[in-house]
Amino acid sequence: MIIDLTYPLPKKKLEQLLELATTAKYSEKFGHFGTHFDCMGHEFSIDNCKRNGKIFDISSIREREVNLEDIDISKIEENDFIIFYTGIMEKNEYATPEYMKNNPELSNTLIRYLIDKKVSLIGFDMGGIRKSSEHAIADQYCADNGVFIIENLTNLNKLIEFKDNQFIVYTYPILIVGSTGLPTRVITEIFQ
Repeated sequence: MIIDLTYPLPKKKLEQLLELATTAKYSEKFGHFGTHFDCMGHEFSIDNCKRNGKIFDISSIREREVNLEDIDISKIEENDFIIFYTGIMEKNEYATPEYMKNNPELSNTLIRYLIDKKVSLIGFDMGGIRKSSEHAIADQYCADNGVFIIENLTNLNKLIEFKDNQFIVYTYPILIVGSTGLPTRVITEIFQ
């Protein structure tokens, strides 16, 4: 079974985001739209195009950080693509102020654990691994340690149904030289 996790970015919304991203104030945001990963000046290895996936349901967590004890860390292996299902994408329209409010964030302890475990990718259905004041810092820290963050995944409500199944995640970013973010297509293949 195949599930596309890529947000279907409407042309009108893309035009709005590109207009904003091409202003001098926001030019560093170019590439950070729709489903994308934050490369933060690092190169995305072709090896990351195909990874084993693990998904964790954190949709009940809102007003606090997601900690190690909130997920079954025994399932996490080196080079995995770790996905967190929050339910945010289903409840709020992408790129609206509501979409960015009251989102859970991964604790620094959990982020360090995932880096120490040498996962390849961390993805979720919201706009940031940490709140806006620490968003870029967390993305840079992960990228500096060889872990890339993929934001704005969709259809995780479908994927979570297969959380106990083995699945492969295919990730294909657009190559934009010098950008800190790269739009990407993310597809899962589930083995039943």
